[in-house]
Parts: sequence; structure tokens; C-alpha cells
Amino acid sequence: MIILIMGITGSGKTTIGELLAARLHWTFADADDFHSVANKEKMHQGIPLTDADRGPWLVAIRAQMLRWAAASTSGVITCSALKQSYRDFLLAPDAAAPNFSNAVRIIYLRGTPALIASRVHERAGHFAGESLLASQLATLEEPQDAVTVDIDHTPDQIVEEILRRVHPE
Repeated sequence: MIILIMGITGSGKTTIGELLAARLHWTFADADDFHSVANKEKMHQGIPLTDADRGPWLVAIRAQMLRWAAASTSGVITCSALKQSYRDFLLAPDAAAPNFSNAVRIIYLRGTPALIASRVHERAGHFAGESLLASQLATLEEPQDAVTVDIDHTPDQIVEEILRRVHPE
């Protein structure tokens, strides 16, 4: 099984993903590590990424997920996956891994814009700052096919909620 944790910047994807992976003893990958230096610099400057900027990043994330599937490795990966088209691309069937799409569960970390803004304001050293929040909110297409979890709780409570709702094998 692969768990894809999605949400806008500041929703807690990395924190929750790391905790969940540790709790399950699964492999963890952070989508931020798949961004190019150029993408990170754009975001650091407050410039929203375009679909063209995100293309190679999404390809790399999908490739990681397919490697896990091919190796029968359970993993947790984070990715903002703001648009339905991005999620469709990430979960598209693959001839080499016919059950791939069915093996992936999407967890959407949802919070109010005010809560997320306060979190982004408080974090230090991340390349995606407050200036990107408005564009991420404008771009976000909330998923209909995900387990939605409210982030107005402690990280441990959020992980417990995910475990209750996903029932990983």
C-alpha cells in the first residue's frame, strides 16, 4: 500500500507523513525533495509554479511510487497534488504495475486558510513561504476521492485519525 498525503503548503504534509511512516514502519518520501533547484528558488521568491514547472516534479514522484509498487514496498509520500489532473496523472494505471492505482490511498490534509497561514508564518527555513499561500488556495481543487482529515488537531491525533480511516494492511 502507498499513502499519498496531499494539501497546500503549511498543511503539515511532511510532519504527518514522517510520523505516519514511522508509526507503520514504512518508507517515507517527501515531495519537496523531488523539486528542482530552480523550482525551489522560484517558490522562495514567492513565484507560484506553473503546470510546466510541476511536470518533471510529478513525473519524479510517480516514478518513486511505481518503484515502491514494483518492489511491493509500502510507503508514505507527500505531494501538494493541488489539481485533480495532477492526482489523475500520479494514479494513472501502469502496465508494469496493474494494481498500482488500487494500492494508493490519498489523504487530504484540510484546514482553514487562517490556520494554515499561521502555520506558514511560524515555520522557519522552508522555501515555500506565506506569499505562495494565496496562489495555492486559488489553485486547489479539493479531492472527492480522498480521505479528508481536519488538521486542527495535534500531529499525533491526525495520524491516529488516518490510521482509523485507512486501515492499512
